[in-house]
Amino acid sequence: QVQLVESGGGLAQAGGSLTLSCAASGVIFSRNVMGWYRQTPGKQRELVATMTSLSNTNYAASVKGRFTISRDNAKNTVYLQMNSLKPEDTGVYYCNFRSTTLGPNYGLDYWGKGTLVTVSS
Repeated sequence: QVQLVESGGGLAQAGGSLTLSCAASGVIFSRNVMGWYRQTPGKQRELVATMTSLSNTNYAASVKGRFTISRDNAKNTVYLQMNSLKPEDTGVYYCNFRSTTLGPNYGLDYWGKGTLVTVSS
């Protein structure tokens, strides 16, 4: 089992910045992907950014150049630095942990409870 605790959401003005953090605890599989997804009312949850345990990153086109994902493997924590925020970045941001360790635990998927980000115009 992996537990994920998010922090850092809140209210920001357009053009402003916020940083999200997500700390993982429990059984941490050595090869994994951690990342952030967001959801707005009436829409499906969408990928924002992910980073593997080998530091490979993937970003949604809408956030490239504005958001930066990073992680501290020693602390099992992933961060999302969000700059130049836009009102359309508003949503609930969910932390995700997925095991990519080969074996019976491959593909195990865990989610945080979500943190609300609101960007005002």
